[in-house]
Amino acid sequence: MTEQREAAPGTLLVIGSGLKEYREYLVGPMSRRARAAGLELLLVNNLRPTWQREYFDEIVVADVFDTATMNATVREIAARRNVVGLLCWDEPLVLDAGLLAAELGVPGLSERGVRGVRDKERTRTVLTAAGLRQPGFALTTDLDEARAAAARIGYPVVLKPRAMGASIGVVFAADEHQLDAAFETALSASRVDPGPYRASVIVEEYAGGPEISVDGAVHKGEYLPLFLARKYSSDEPYFEEVGHIVDAADPLLADPALLAHLADAHRALGVEDGITHTELRLTPRGPLIVEVNGRLGGDLIPLLGRIATGIEPGEVLFDVATGRRPEIAPTRTAVAGISFGCPERDCRLDGLTLPEPGDAPGLLHAAPMAPIGTVLRLPPGGYLARHSFVVCEADTVTACEQRLAAAAALVRTTTSEVGPADPDAPFAMPAGLLDVDR
Repeated sequence: MTEQREAAPGTLLVIGSGLKEYREYLVGPMSRRARAAGLELLLVNNLRPTWQREYFDEIVVADVFDTATMNATVREIAARRNVVGLLCWDEPLVLDAGLLAAELGVPGLSERGVRGVRDKERTRTVLTAAGLRQPGFALTTDLDEARAAAARIGYPVVLKPRAMGASIGVVFAADEHQLDAAFETALSASRVDPGPYRASVIVEEYAGGPEISVDGAVHKGEYLPLFLARKYSSDEPYFEEVGHIVDAADPLLADPALLAHLADAHRALGVEDGITHTELRLTPRGPLIVEVNGRLGGDLIPLLGRIATGIEPGEVLFDVATGRRPEIAPTRTAVAGISFGCPERDCRLDGLTLPEPGDAPGLLHAAPMAPIGTVLRLPPGGYLARHSFVVCEADTVTACEQRLAAAAALVRTTTSEVGPADPDAPFAMPAGLLDVDR
């Protein structure tokens, strides 16, 4: 099915819009920038459009999760339109989209770059070869390989799917007694990936220290940091992300060693043009890159960045996709944070009441993340078991933490018990929690 308006001489192609709650704040400014530049926006999406109609000049509905279908769809579009840029911000689609951008000859991560950021094993290999410190690691496909790798690397270790995101399937194993179950958890999660990296697990040395993420733009190989988020995670063994805080004045954004480390990593991986989300641990021996993702951060981190810095991530997306060097100078200095509401145990969500702006100091927004009736399961039976989130603004990190806690305390849930998860079934992930429409 195609919804089409009048053709334009230049078209910016977007693969997958994501859900309105999590991505409209990007699409709106990007659409305004495109129209000001005389370009049209075309969306290839797997669901029939609703809110997207306001922003896109043409919408093609196709199964973007099937590589052959997406490739054929994009090639058909390129045959009848002058595609000048291609954008994608959903992790499962990044590899195919990046390869298509290279095929079409438009700005993108590059073929080498997109393979380097999508495949965690390749990321480790490339960065190690470039002399950038990485944890000891090994790619494994069965339990015997994982046991041998962990013994060689030394405990504690972390096991993770080769190409998943959002800390899905990431498990800590303190010793050999915990390894077998950790491997099965990571392997089960890896099977959800429809791409070429499924059914494989990385075993790597555990690196302790605070976690941060940095969203940055890359223009013709030049790395341009946008904003830095401090990550708040659940306790081991699962590392689930429960919140983030972005401080426009974070001193790490001016740390020459950290910025050089990030630039060197992107150069080694071959990233040419695009947006990346890099996760790091601040270890006693210096910053250590956990992973580089070929997209903007999830969990509404770019929205926090916009609130804190005034940098408009949708406009940055447009600029890098069309070969322009983006403007990255902050226009304001504030602190913004998000906190996710999660149950203490597996349950069915029967009711949810959220605070409104004005009910708590600094509260900007609160929203549901799961419909009533959803079964929320904690790892290893499920991931991203979030029922809601709150976003707050403050002048300092401490004040922002306090405001998030106060706003989260106003969230009210009604739940009921559920039986144990089927150990033989794939892990459960409530609909609507990923930045994809599937």
